[in-house]
Amino acid sequence: MIKAILVFNNHGKPRMLKFYHNYTEEEQQQIIRETFHLVSRRDDNVCSFLEGGSLIGGSDYKLIYRHYATLYFVFCVDSSESELGILDLIQVFVETLDRCFENVCELDLIFHVDKVLNILSEIVMGGMVLETNMHEICARFQEQDKIEKSEAGLSAAPAKAAAALKNIDLPSLPKDLKLPDLSKLPSFR
Repeated sequence: MIKAILVFNNHGKPRMLKFYHNYTEEEQQQIIRETFHLVSRRDDNVCSFLEGGSLIGGSDYKLIYRHYATLYFVFCVDSSESELGILDLIQVFVETLDRCFENVCELDLIFHVDKVLNILSEIVMGGMVLETNMHEICARFQEQDKIEKSEAGLSAAPAKAAAALKNIDLPSLPKDLKLPDLSKLPSFR
């Protein structure tokens, strides 16, 4: 079972976090720091598996990671998970992000964290792997994106109406409008 998914940059700044086990915020911060120190100190030519840190569960848990450009993708898993299967899952996640964001970069993870978490929830939910087919995941992402864009069009209607009112050419309106005498209207007191 997957216990946590962490994505942080080369400086240890978290860019996406998903914990599938309850931790306090302080424990989460300690896990991030410890995981970064364990992973970042490793040489690029060593394997991508190591025992979990003392906070994440020690020798009963493994950290499986991949380093892409400026980002580390780290999956904290229990001993029942296959290391190679998780490495493949990391590859699926990164390639899916790359397809959905067209050459994903660190800024996409920062400014579109909601979309990244939606993609992740298509792949993993509750610590269990749901889907590994990139075409299916991308199709769900595009459906969600289409819905968001259509809703944005509806919510933008009041702003468009206000902009249209500002563009009305007031001097060309008739100046001799005959309005009814309001003093003849009945009083509603």
